[in-house]
Amino acid sequence: MMRYIKLVNFEINRFSKIYISLLLITLVSQFAGVIFVTKSLLNDARDIMAEERLSEAAYIANYGSLDFSHIAHTLLFVGPIALSAVALIFYMFLIWYRDWFGKNTFIYRLLMLPTSRLSIYLSKATAIFLMVLGLIAFQIIILPMENALFNSNVPQALLNEMSISTITKIIPILSLIIPSTFTQFLLSYGIGLMIMSILFTAIMFERSFRIKGFILGLVYCGIAVVLFLSPVFVMEFGDFYFYSNELFGLLLALGIIVTGSSVWLGSWLLKNRVTV
Repeated sequence: MMRYIKLVNFEINRFSKIYISLLLITLVSQFAGVIFVTKSLLNDARDIMAEERLSEAAYIANYGSLDFSHIAHTLLFVGPIALSAVALIFYMFLIWYRDWFGKNTFIYRLLMLPTSRLSIYLSKATAIFLMVLGLIAFQIIILPMENALFNSNVPQALLNEMSISTITKIIPILSLIIPSTFTQFLLSYGIGLMIMSILFTAIMFERSFRIKGFILGLVYCGIAVVLFLSPVFVMEFGDFYFYSNELFGLLLALGIIVTGSSVWLGSWLLKNRVTV
């Protein structure tokens, strides 16, 4: 267990500089978005009220009040979240391939450590999952601050104050990364874990058999996706119908099966086919 924890810590430290950069970009970009977009919204509102000679009440009646959704739909707010997601998806591949293609082919030393190769596999998966949760936790922490800053800069007469729970529900990207229910959490992050395990297994196929492995990896990805979505396909193209709780149960069970199978197959390939 201690070796596994050390491996997880090692993997996180290897990505720490880029990870901290992502956190800083998110912090600076989103707060800058709150400040600049709020100022722009207020200037536009004042210009319209001056040109059309509207009172604040008349402006709200014609154009609506100002709320945080105006901020959350801008590139300055959404961009860092998308950038972080892309960076972590890219890192799912980099976390393996840099060990092979780095200057010192670090994978040779890594695979010769006196520990189970399953620990190596799981440590990389755990490191990525913890970094995902860290980014989400960071967003949850700064979101109330951003909302408070927006509310303090908008005149009360023009403000439609929104709670954090409302913001996370009505903004699509926030509702995806910050689920409002435990069921949504299981679906969002369970699917994320499943996709990561499938990609890791595809990488192990490629590392084990090279060109043939690349093709096998693609085939495996296709089979895994079809298996997981089979209840949806049955409903769409067959005569069966599942209630929402039945569909959720089937997807949860198939997700566990696909994830478990992927982890087992990936670790087996790492142990028996990937050699030093």
